[in-house]
Amino acid sequence: MKQTYITEEEQKKCRKVAEAFRELEDVDVVVVDVGRYGFVKLQYYTPPRGFENDFTFTDSRELFEDLWEEWLHTQLITFAKEMGTGDIDYDEIFNRLTEEKRNELMGRKKDFAEIAGIEAR
Repeated sequence: MKQTYITEEEQKKCRKVAEAFRELEDVDVVVVDVGRYGFVKLQYYTPPRGFENDFTFTDSRELFEDLWEEWLHTQLITFAKEMGTGDIDYDEIFNRLTEEKRNELMGRKKDFAEIAGIEAR
């Protein structure tokens, strides 16, 4: 059962997670603290309509994993552009990277987890 309101403890944890991934704001992803309702991830801003997607979180682990995936995908899209590839899925782009680059990307998850105060999985 999904929790309707966020606990004070989870709110503090979610705030740290959102702060750890603040750089995502550069790619139209914004995380907003909406008080007792949790945190909302807003994506793909287009004027005058506003944000195309919104997702609400009351669990810091779920927020962390979602933002981690978002960050990783933005990196892979950048690499795909650099490689001159078009319609390739994320797994294929990841597999085309050097082992060193793949390890570097996956190591960032641990860095984000440390900043957010969450155990990396």
